[in-house]
Amino acid sequence: MLSSLTEIVGTDNVLHSPEDLIPYSFDGTAALSQLPLAVVFAKSTEEVAAMVLWSRSQKIPLVTRGTGTGLSGGSLPLPGSVVLCLAKFDKILEIDRANLTLLTEPGVTTLAIAEAAASVGLFYPPDPGSMKISTIGGNVANNSGGLRGLKYGVTRDYIMGLEVVLADGSITWLGSKCVKDVAGLSLKDIFIGSEGILGIVTKVLLSLVPQPIARETILATFPTLESAAQAVADIIAHPVIPCTLEFLDNATIRAVEDFAHVGLPIEAGALLLMESDGHPSVVEAEAQVMQEIALRAGADSVKRAADEAERVALATARRSAFSALARVRPTTILEDVTVPRSELPKLVRFIQETALRYNLQVGVFGHFGDGNVHPTFLTDERDKEEMHRVEEALLEMMKFTISLGGTITGEHGVGVAKKPFLPLQLNEDTMRLLSTIKRALDPDNLLNPGKIFDLQPSGEKA
Repeated sequence: MLSSLTEIVGTDNVLHSPEDLIPYSFDGTAALSQLPLAVVFAKSTEEVAAMVLWSRSQKIPLVTRGTGTGLSGGSLPLPGSVVLCLAKFDKILEIDRANLTLLTEPGVTTLAIAEAAASVGLFYPPDPGSMKISTIGGNVANNSGGLRGLKYGVTRDYIMGLEVVLADGSITWLGSKCVKDVAGLSLKDIFIGSEGILGIVTKVLLSLVPQPIARETILATFPTLESAAQAVADIIAHPVIPCTLEFLDNATIRAVEDFAHVGLPIEAGALLLMESDGHPSVVEAEAQVMQEIALRAGADSVKRAADEAERVALATARRSAFSALARVRPTTILEDVTVPRSELPKLVRFIQETALRYNLQVGVFGHFGDGNVHPTFLTDERDKEEMHRVEEALLEMMKFTISLGGTITGEHGVGVAKKPFLPLQLNEDTMRLLSTIKRALDPDNLLNPGKIFDLQPSGEKA
C-alpha cells in the first residue's frame, strides 16, 4: 500500500510511522483522537485526483484536512483511513484587482489571504478566531465565520468559484468571476460547509471588497450577562449593524486578562467589544448610537479605544479567548450554538443556570451580534463523572437552543462531535435528503465517511 502512495506524491510526502501519525490523529476538538494508516501530502489537483482514484481502488476511506484547527472532529481520521493533508498545497495564484477577486489553493491560511488582499488595497472580511493558522480549504469545508460576520457575512458570501475533485476522480469547476451568474444550479454551494464528505476543494475563487476608510472600537462593561445580551438585541433592533459586536463573560474576561494583560476590567460581569467601520461620518454616528444604547441597557462604563494600538490590543484580546480559557483546566470543550438575536438574553441565562445545576465551570463568549454563542466547558476528560455531567448539560443546552429557533452550530460544523444532535434539529425527511445527496456524489462512501451524519441505507428513514 505505502509503495503505491509514494508513487503518487513521492516518498517525502508520505508518513506512516506511529510517532509521525500522532499529530494528525486529532484536530482542535477535545477528547477525540484516532491514528490513521498513513498521512499523504498532496500539492496539486492532479495528485488529489490520483489519491481519490487510489482510495476507490483500495476501498480505503480518505479524510481530508488542512492544519487541524477544526472544533467538531470534522477531520478526525477513521480506523483504517488515510489522511490527505493539503497544508502544503498553499499558493495564492492570482489577485485580480480589476474584478476584485483572488484565486488560491486550499492550503493558504486565512491570514495570508487577508494580507495579500490588503497589499493591493483590498479587504477579505471573514476572520475566524484561528485565522492565523486555519486554511481557506478548511474555511470552505466548514463555512467558517468570525468576528466580522455580523456586517460582512461568512465564508460562503465570498466564494465565487471552486475547483472540486469528485469521488470518481474527475475534476470540475463551479462558478465564475461574474457578479451575476445563474447558469444552471448553484452547485458550488453544495460543497461549501460539506466538511469534505462530497468532494475535495482544490482551488477557491474569492471575492474581495474595498478597505473601510475609518474604524471606531468601543468597550462597554455590564454588571450581568443578561444586560449585555439585551444591549446587543437593542442595537440590532435600532437598527445598527456594527462590524463586530463581541461578548465576554466574567470568567472569560479574567482568563483573557491573565493571558494577554491588556487592561480588561476583571470585576465586570460581562463586556461588549463593538466596532464600526466604513465612511468616517457613518462610523461616528454608529459609534454614538451604540454608546447610548449600551448605557440605556445598564452598562457600567462605555469608552472608545484611544488609538489604533489600543484598538488592535482589544481585538487581539478577544481573539485569544479560547487560548486563554484553555489554560484554566486540562480539557477545554468549545461549543458553538446560535439563536435569533432577540433570544440571546434567554440563552445566556439558561447557560448560566445549567452550569450551576450541573456544578460545571463554563466560560461564555461569542459573536453576539449574529447570535453565535460559545459556551466553553472547562473540565478534565480524565474525570469520567464530570465528563458525564458535561454531556448532560450540553444536551440540555442544545435542546434549549433549538427550542428558541436556533441551530446546534453557527460556524464550527457538525463533524462527529455534534452528529448526535443533528436529528434534534432536522426532521427525518431532511436527514434522508442528506443521505441521498451523499450517496449520489460519493456512492462508495469513501470521502470522510461518518461525518455530519451516518449514511442511511437507500430507502430507509433516518
